[in-house]
This record gives sequence, structure tokens and C-alpha cells, in this order.
Amino acid sequence: MKGLGLFEPDKFYHLVNHAVGSENLFRCADNYYYFLNRYAYHTQAVFETYAYCLMPNHFHLLIRVKASEELEKEPKFEGNVHKLVMQKVSNWLNGYARAYNIKYKRKGALFIDYTKRFEIESEAYFTTAVNYIHQNPVNHRFVSRPHDWEYCSYHAFLSHKTTKLKRGEVLEWFGGVDEFRKFHQYNRSRLEELIEGF
Repeated sequence: MKGLGLFEPDKFYHLVNHAVGSENLFRCADNYYYFLNRYAYHTQAVFETYAYCLMPNHFHLLIRVKASEELEKEPKFEGNVHKLVMQKVSNWLNGYARAYNIKYKRKGALFIDYTKRFEIESEAYFTTAVNYIHQNPVNHRFVSRPHDWEYCSYHAFLSHKTTKLKRGEVLEWFGGVDEFRKFHQYNRSRLEELIEGF
């Protein structure tokens, strides 16, 4: 199945997962912040994060799996990078689901069975993935521009606050803050033109 390849060291991936059925993953602001906190806690040893967007019923992340030398330092590393990364992802999502179920007195699975991961195989794909992730709340018509959605990384790139994101690398990729902002505005305008053309 597409999106279920093996994680490999020093490669970029677009990760996506969705709530089961018509459930939501997040019901209030605290849920979003707790989810990000748990994400950092469980995955910072194996991932670097370049962009994210949390939607009520799904999420998107642009990550890089760390290099082999870094992964080999992990106490539970047994020579299999994919297994190590999947264990971290499983601990993160299962831990969040347990806390969510307790808080909302529900039972059963919260996420679909697999987290899809699409390898970023080109520079153009990286650029597109950053924009796509930040435009997600606009595309789903929650807001009219990425800046208006609180639960995505777009804000962090326009801020000077400390962040765990690879902000410097992403801004350098786009040519600085102004170019980053312009790129998102331009690509949103083009998308609106396409939508209006139908």
C-alpha cells in the first residue's frame, strides 16, 4: 500500500494519520498542545521536524529521520532503523490515545491502524510539502490564510521565539522570512484561482 514504506536514516518524510471513523483527535486547545508535547517527548531522538499542521481529525508532519550515527545511540536500537522509529511513533500515538480516552471516557482505537509516510524524494516535493501542510486548514475551509490557524508551524517561521522546529533550515530554503511568506501567499492565490475556475 502506498505510504507504508520503511523508514530509513537521513531521509525526509511527510507523515499523515487520521482519526477512526468520524471521530476527532482534538476537542479543545489543550488536546493540541498535549499532542505536540507528547510528540516531542517520544520522537525527538529519531526525528527532526520541519513543518506540521494539526487538524481536528488528522495531522500532517514533515520530518527527517536522523542519521544512523545518532539513531545508534538510542538504548533500544537493535540494528533496525524502521523498527526503532515505528516504536517511537507507536508510543507517541498510543500514549496520546490512552490519555484522550481517559479524559473523554471513551474506549477503543483513536487513530487508524497505520501512519502513512511518503518519502520526500526531490527538492520540489520538499517545497510543495511545506506549503501543502501549512495550507491544509485553508484547503479544508477552516480559515482563509495559514496564519489564522493556531495549530500549525507557520507561525513559528515568522517568530523569534524558541522552537524545536528546524526553522533556520526551512527559512534558508525559501530564501528568508519575506520569501517564505510570499511563497505561501502566492501559492494560496493560485489555488484560489483554480478553485474559482471550476
